[in-house]
Amino acid sequence: MNFIEKNVSVEKAVIILSKNGIQVDEKEAKIILELLYLVSKNYDKPKEKKSYILNGISNHRSASIKSLIASL
Repeated sequence: MNFIEKNVSVEKAVIILSKNGIQVDEKEAKIILELLYLVSKNYDKPKEKKSYILNGISNHRSASIKSLIASL
């Protein structure tokens, strides 16, 4: 797996994880870092916020529940 810039060393990952009560060796820390880099590389930020209806109450300011249901 090739990334242009890796900012966290394996040794630093072991230290950070151990401070949070997670004991790993360098091999395990490398796997965790690769997973995190892969997730961050493939993460797409949502382009727009969606409105949801929870318990019959709309969190969308200008639309009524009936118009939201009709648009579905």
